[in-house]
Amino acid sequence: MLIHLSELFTREGKREVYIVRFGLSSVAFGSGLYEVVQAEPFELVFTGLGGRKCSMKGDSSLVLRTPCARCLEPVTFSCELHFDQELTPDQGGAAQDADQEKEPYLNGCELDVDQLVCNELILSLPMRVLCREDCKGICNRCGTNLNLRTCTCDTGPFDPRMSVFQEIFNEMKEV
Repeated sequence: MLIHLSELFTREGKREVYIVRFGLSSVAFGSGLYEVVQAEPFELVFTGLGGRKCSMKGDSSLVLRTPCARCLEPVTFSCELHFDQELTPDQGGAAQDADQEKEPYLNGCELDVDQLVCNELILSLPMRVLCREDCKGICNRCGTNLNLRTCTCDTGPFDPRMSVFQEIFNEMKEV
């Protein structure tokens, strides 16, 4: 969804309230894919500050699903987003102040709501998502989910250079 803000940038004190919805079904970040399970419409309040600036405030809540970092079972969690920023329209080719960062969600006087929510979401995502704090993960040999059952794999360190000796030991056990 795009919101055109040119009138807010030019009129000090003008206030606009928009009810917006996050339109993406998933967000990719790093090596993870976060499926958006629930995204309620939310309010963004814009106020013209004069001097080609406006403020933006709002709160949103999303429910996401992603695989557990240890056992790969799906995990659903809630993420709260808070927007409180001062926006300045992109001047195109004009030089920007050194301390002013370019907002990728603001193109000229148009605000891309989906890009705005993605940026805030990426900043608020946890480093790792676990199904539970004491998740045992999966066996690195057979792939068994160790939270559900145990496996009979050898848990000692495996060195591929020693595979020939491992085969000899396995043959001795069978005799």
